[in-house]
Order: sequence, then structure tokens, then C-alpha cells
Amino acid sequence: MTDPINGRNSAQRNSAMAVAASALTAQQSRMRIIAENIANAESTAPTAGGQPYRRQIPVFEARGIDGATGVSLAEVRPDQSNFRREYDPSHPAADADGYVLRPNVDTLIEAMDMREAQRAYEANLNVIETAQSMESRTLDILKR
Repeated sequence: MTDPINGRNSAQRNSAMAVAASALTAQQSRMRIIAENIANAESTAPTAGGQPYRRQIPVFEARGIDGATGVSLAEVRPDQSNFRREYDPSHPAADADGYVLRPNVDTLIEAMDMREAQRAYEANLNVIETAQSMESRTLDILKR
């Protein structure tokens, strides 16, 4: 469909909304991964001397959308930082020296990441609402 204002395709006119929508989806995925990290922050290995849950990190990539650049989740990588070691010889997951490996998840960092993802989500939602409002106003002007 051709735009009556400047002759462009309506898909091009809505590229701002498409880019913001791709960011909404990416931030939603990020929040899901962060929630999974928080949920597993205290889990231990199922067997003695085994490895506990490893923190997951979302990796995003740019992708073309309607002549603009949006974002998508490319992959989820495991955080290779060291596990925390805690001395607890009575724990079922303790190794021969009495140490238990704990996940490499810091809940404070996860909470800050979650807040950042929420703010980014809200900002992109505002972009969509603003673009819709501008489109609506333009149509109202054309009706006069």
C-alpha cells in the first residue's frame, strides 16, 4: 500500500515500529534468561563433586527490518566465570575435600540487569505508542 503523504510503501513508514517491536522481543528474551538465572542462583550439582547451574548470557545481533536495523537474540552463551566454592562437608554435593560448588550467579547483578531490560522494554514500548499516535494524527489531518 502506498503512503498518501510521500508515496513511500507503508511498510517503510512503519519501520520505526518494526524496529521497536524487535527490541521488545529481544528484551523479553533477556528478561526470561535473567529470571532463569535468578531461579537457579542457589542450585547445586545433583551429584557429589558435580557442576552446578552455570549463568546464561544473552547475545544479540543486528538484523535488517524494513530498511532499518533491528535486533534479535542470536544465542545464549554460558558464563565461563568461576563457580563459588563453599565449605560444607555435610552437603550431598560436597567433593572429597568438603567443598560445594555454587552457581556463578550474583543475584544483585541479575537484579540490575533485569531493571535495565525493563527500562529498555518500556522505552521501546513508548516508541511504538508515539509512532502510532503520530500516524493517527496524520490521518486526522488528512481527513480535514
